[in-house]
Amino acid sequence: MTSQVMDAPHRAPHTARMTDAAANLAVVRRYADAWVAGHLPTIVASYHDEFTLHYGGSSPLASDHVGKVAALATLAEVSRRSGRQTPQIVDVAAGERRAVLLVRETFSRDGRIAILDRALTFTVKEGKLHECWIYESDQAAMDRLLAD
Repeated sequence: MTSQVMDAPHRAPHTARMTDAAANLAVVRRYADAWVAGHLPTIVASYHDEFTLHYGGSSPLASDHVGKVAALATLAEVSRRSGRQTPQIVDVAAGERRAVLLVRETFSRDGRIAILDRALTFTVKEGKLHECWIYESDQAAMDRLLAD
C-alpha cells in the first residue's frame, strides 16, 4: 500500500493573519469615523475604484452596483429617497478576510420613520473598501423606504 502526500493549502502565519485583521479593522474604523463626522472627502477616498455595492431586497435600487462612481450614485439615491440620518456606530469587527460595521440608522419618508439595525460586510483591497454587502434588520421596511 502506498501513501500519497498532498500539499496542505498555504496558510499565513498567525502574525500575518493578525496583521490583515488589524489592517481591515483600521480601514473600516477610518470609514466609520468619517461617516459619523459627515466628512465626505474621507468617505469618498475610502472606496476603491473597483468598489462594488451589493444592495439586497426588492426595491428599485436592489442590485450589484459595480465601480466607485456607480456605488456612490446609488448611495446618494438611497439618502435622497430615505431621509437617511447620521448613523450610530454599534460595533466594528474584522478578521483576515472581512470587516463588519454594525450600525443603527434612522430613516424617514412621507411621515414614516424607520430605525433599522444594519450590518455592512466589507472586503478590503489596497487599503480601501473593495466590496460591501448590506444586511437589513427589516428588509421590507427598507424596500418601502426606497420604493419609487
